[in-house]
Amino acid sequence: MLMFHQVTLQVFFWCGLAPQAAFRIAHVPPFNFPMVVSITFWGAVYGGLFGWAQPNIPGPRAARGIIAGLCATLMAWFIVRPIAGYDVAFGWAYPAMLRSLAANLMWGLGVALILPMLNPRCMISRSRQWAQHHLAT
Repeated sequence: MLMFHQVTLQVFFWCGLAPQAAFRIAHVPPFNFPMVVSITFWGAVYGGLFGWAQPNIPGPRAARGIIAGLCATLMAWFIVRPIAGYDVAFGWAYPAMLRSLAANLMWGLGVALILPMLNPRCMISRSRQWAQHHLAT
């Protein structure tokens, strides 16, 4: 979340395409945590759900990441924002919608890139292959 989502939003701010910088520490409901902490927590929850579901999603890893980003975007626009008392889909303001979509797609790609590195079975099998290769020579 911090490397992909928030950096994307910060780049928009630096280019003059966003009204606020990323990594905001303003406290947000419902638990009154800083926004960056809240968004990181929910990014981890969504990332965990994606990690659980991704073996059942067909296609290459990048495509699965884009699907995860789209799901996170739709969830934020149509469920999270109305529950928090904000307009659905930013009140259909296209600049805000595009920033949100871009940031969530980057988050999805980031999760798709990082998730395989967190899979212990993948790491164990590679270390065994490496050890067997080097022991044989």
